[in-house]
Amino acid sequence: MSPTDRIPVYTSAAPPVPSSDELRATIPGWGVDLDPKDRPAYPQETRLVTGAHWDLPPSQGEDRPRERSIEHERLPPVFGTTVPLRGVSGVIRRYAYARFSEARAAHWLLLLAGDRVDAFENHVMALASRRPDLPLTPTILRDELRNRGGVSGLRTRADWKHQWLDPLVVAGPYVAGAGLVGLGVRALRRRRPWGSRKRTVA
Repeated sequence: MSPTDRIPVYTSAAPPVPSSDELRATIPGWGVDLDPKDRPAYPQETRLVTGAHWDLPPSQGEDRPRERSIEHERLPPVFGTTVPLRGVSGVIRRYAYARFSEARAAHWLLLLAGDRVDAFENHVMALASRRPDLPLTPTILRDELRNRGGVSGLRTRADWKHQWLDPLVVAGPYVAGAGLVGLGVRALRRRRPWGSRKRTVA
């Protein structure tokens, strides 16, 4: 099948499917289950007919550029717009989509890093607002101590090896942020002392 014979993605027929010869030539061992006797699901397998009344559905309007994987020629007809990318986390995520394939670990590691940076940015914005985030509110610690006596986790917890990480995950970002602020203030004080400088008398 030549590239011009491929069916465009997001149509009512099917996404592009290479021929059996192309797949067998590029993927070692491909086609070992072509014989129906080697497939446990046969003869229940049937080729589904979509029955769609359209060829290509109308595309949603793109008010602002949306990220997409480099494997895709175009955006899907419908995509989310509720959480647009912003800040440093948005730069990291756009780079992950524009530079690396979804088959690369770097793609997903950058997206994970973008999520962590996004969480930090939201914490900073919350601290600058009138109602900052409370570190213990999202956890069940208060309810656990009030209603269960702090023992429900002892009975149901299966990952004891990772329990010591909980305080680090919950309080770690706040401690690290406070430490960075303290280091910044200390550096500013060393560079330029506060208040008026003493005048030397000749």
